[in-house]
Amino acid sequence: MTSNTHRSEVAEVPQDTSLNLVHKKLLNKLAALSAENQLLCNRVEELEQSRTSEADRTLRLAEYIIDNSPAILFRRLAAERLEDRKMVYVSPNISRFGYRAEDILSGKVMFRDLVYEGDTERTKSEIDEFVRQGCESYSQYYRIVTKSGEIRWVEDRTSVIEDEQGIRYHQGILIDIHHRKEAEEQLRRSEEKYRRIVDTTGEGFILMDNELHIVDSNDAFAKMVGELRTELIGSNPFENNVGTKKQLLSGKAEFPSNSEYQKVECELPASDGSLIPVLIHANTLNSDSGDILGIMAFITDMTEQKKALALAGEVQRSLLPDKPPDIEHFQVAGRNIACEEVGGDYFDYLISTEDGENRFSVVVGDITGHGVDSALLMSSARAFLRMRASQAGTNVDIIRAMNRHLSRDVEKSGRFMTLFYLSFDNRLKSLEWIRAGHDPALRYDPADDSFKELKGPGLALGVDLDYEYTSQQKSDLQPNQIFLIYTDGLWEACNEEREMYGKERLQDCLRRYANLDAQGILEKICSDQLDFCNGIKNEDDLTLVVVKYTPADIPS
Repeated sequence: MTSNTHRSEVAEVPQDTSLNLVHKKLLNKLAALSAENQLLCNRVEELEQSRTSEADRTLRLAEYIIDNSPAILFRRLAAERLEDRKMVYVSPNISRFGYRAEDILSGKVMFRDLVYEGDTERTKSEIDEFVRQGCESYSQYYRIVTKSGEIRWVEDRTSVIEDEQGIRYHQGILIDIHHRKEAEEQLRRSEEKYRRIVDTTGEGFILMDNELHIVDSNDAFAKMVGELRTELIGSNPFENNVGTKKQLLSGKAEFPSNSEYQKVECELPASDGSLIPVLIHANTLNSDSGDILGIMAFITDMTEQKKALALAGEVQRSLLPDKPPDIEHFQVAGRNIACEEVGGDYFDYLISTEDGENRFSVVVGDITGHGVDSALLMSSARAFLRMRASQAGTNVDIIRAMNRHLSRDVEKSGRFMTLFYLSFDNRLKSLEWIRAGHDPALRYDPADDSFKELKGPGLALGVDLDYEYTSQQKSDLQPNQIFLIYTDGLWEACNEEREMYGKERLQDCLRRYANLDAQGILEKICSDQLDFCNGIKNEDDLTLVVVKYTPADIPS
């Protein structure tokens, strides 16, 4: 019995030890699980804190954006009665107008009381009309009064929404547009001012599209041409004036982005069929991006000025030779064409038979510029030249005296005169010429088809009081030789492509018609140059003298 009991106690010892080991393992696992659980709890807490922090940052950012935005957010009840249209939300940046959001939400300050008194009825009636029409969104422009009493323009953009309970709200944004409105008002006043200037000026004004059709005009232009303003819209005043039309249209490519303008003289048709002389200052009208919107032109009626200038032109033309001189063995023809009513070009014939001389001289001069001032100086130069040529002395003496006279006259004006003085001696069959800064005369000999320029040194008259002029001579006059004495307005004339007529075309024309008499040659050259220019008005005065040597009545 004792031995059996002893065996039982001994057998139970390993069983207790195994349980202890299991218990320890369980405790360790529980501890590990508890640690993991704590880690998970800590991570969850960190995530929650992170989300809260991110939400806080997002909220703060949204608040910052709203606070610094010109747009104020709002929501109000969309009630029928005005007093029930209560504000249920307004963003805190309403403070930019001096008000607190909580005062507006509590009703202490009614939003409708912020609206400027002069706009209250209008805005109310607009809202009523929007509601009546069932508009889901609309915009209004009105003024509000800030707490400090300043009046500012705002834009109200409102949308109509309905929440889950079926309650309708008007919500949107209120934008401060005061500076924009001020700029628009300033622009409107500026446009109104310039419109008033254009409408009340005595000068005609038209705005044309890119094809020169009128899109707007003032009363002065309508009165000028004898039409109603409404009748002018869509018409082209230059339809039958090819030269002016080309000039104005070519200007689109020449000055689209600067302040240059085209200056054009032409004639416009009036309603009674007459032609009105006008001066046009035209320029392109460009958008901010540089696109051409049209062509604007100020048009001055030159009728009275033209009458005065026409009279002056008659006086000036009376100072030029009215017919060629009758010189034995010489054919002579001359023409002066001023680009304006009066000009600065000059030509003359001087005949000398004293002391057995048998010579005559051709003089061609060109005063700088053109117009009335050049014409007056030309008249003075002509008078002095004729006076001095009637006195004793050589050709060189005449030119030197004339230079001294002009130098004193133009000393302060900066003007000068170029001149070519060509003398023919029939008895000696010789030439003498003096070139004072002028284009060389041209000699053509049909016998050998040769051209020669009569060159030589010489400064323009009026530049140097003491300049010593010299003459050039030749003694080989041959039958049928032709001499052209001209101003640069002849060969510098341009066509619509801005290409000059040039001396080469001049020589070709002279060669073709060398068999004609002097007058015929002159007519052909002038006609050829006119055809080349194709309606483009000369920008400079033009003078041409043709002399053909025909000794012993040799047929030309």
